[in-house]
Amino acid sequence: MRKLSIFNFITLNGFYKGSAEDTNWHKHGGEEATYSEESLKPGNILLFGRVTYEMMASFWPTPMAAQNFPIVAEGMNKSEKIVFSRTLKKADWQNTKVIKENIVEEVMKLKKLPGKDMTVLGSGSIITQFAEHNLIDEYQIMIDPVAIGKGTPIFNNIKRELDLKLTGSRTFKSGVILLCYEPK
Repeated sequence: MRKLSIFNFITLNGFYKGSAEDTNWHKHGGEEATYSEESLKPGNILLFGRVTYEMMASFWPTPMAAQNFPIVAEGMNKSEKIVFSRTLKKADWQNTKVIKENIVEEVMKLKKLPGKDMTVLGSGSIITQFAEHNLIDEYQIMIDPVAIGKGTPIFNNIKRELDLKLTGSRTFKSGVILLCYEPK
């Protein structure tokens, strides 16, 4: 059975994106880049909501991404990807499939199949939906040492209590802290 994990970075006050969908507050230094490289090695299927997908697809296939982050760019581009969207007509980023409806049911089916594990990157609304249906096996949350005035919380409008157990942590020289959790 496949596992589903999430990876997201947030501010100290719990926002995963700013008021204008921005994430320029995220501190991504050398250690964090190495962590990203290592995280891509298992070859998990990457899952996105439309907004995160469009942001990622506009950067990772570019020459600038290949020049500045060659290992991560290669991993992102080679990975199998799924984008959940009712409005996206087609996905141009290589190895991407679009799922338009019943995303919870589709992920339930995917989890039962043999194959690679899956990781949601960003995509807070997707995380909330999957968390509410107890589909997430591991939460990896990178907390940046910054607070912003407005934004969207990672578990925006969650309707049930999410009780988690800390399974690991790591502090980066930049002050960023990675926390890993599993559902209790």
